[in-house]
Amino acid sequence: IRDVAVTGVQTYALPISMTHAWLLTGPPGSGRSVLGLACAAALVCPNGGCGTCVDCRNVAAGVHPDVEHVVPEGVIYSVDETEALLVRAAMSPRRAPWHVIVVEDVDRFQLNATPRLLKSIEEPPAHTVWVLCSPTVDDVLPTIRSRCRHVLLSTPTIESIAGQLESRFGVDPAEAMFAATVSQGHIGRARALAMDEGVRQRRRDVLNIDRKSTRLNSSH
Repeated sequence: IRDVAVTGVQTYALPISMTHAWLLTGPPGSGRSVLGLACAAALVCPNGGCGTCVDCRNVAAGVHPDVEHVVPEGVIYSVDETEALLVRAAMSPRRAPWHVIVVEDVDRFQLNATPRLLKSIEEPPAHTVWVLCSPTVDDVLPTIRSRCRHVLLSTPTIESIAGQLESRFGVDPAEAMFAATVSQGHIGRARALAMDEGVRQRRRDVLNIDRKSTRLNSSH
């Protein structure tokens, strides 16, 4: 992995040494899964994560054959879901040097499913890399987190989010600062608010409901 991996909104400094299992933790909006996919892109990109080649673009689009982005379908990862994931994780990469599994909310694995996951992390196939994401390190079982290299993320500042929206996506400075402020440090929410008129309209609709409710209550 290169020293710096550039994500959709934020730039992260990463350790240069490689390991087969990473644990990314941080509060909501800190960009855990975004960083996880940036790591994956850096591993499958022939240029170490250039952000422009077909491999990097395919990772960002969720269609790269050697990168799997796993999101829980329900409250927890069931035993059956875990077994299916481990079967896929054991497969060799098709065209890249690595088969990368980015798992969101690893703290949601059902307790009786974790021994199998632990075994795969302890004894991974030669070309498999796990990138596990969780809100805090304490949410992850000690036996799993002890096998991973931990990267702790913090909530980005309003100024840094606004700056990235301006420099990377050409958002008007006032609009960028507004989106960064109302998103309360949540990277994905800020980007959506700054760049998606549908998101902005839904926010206006919600605020109008609150205002109407306040007027109705005050009239009684």
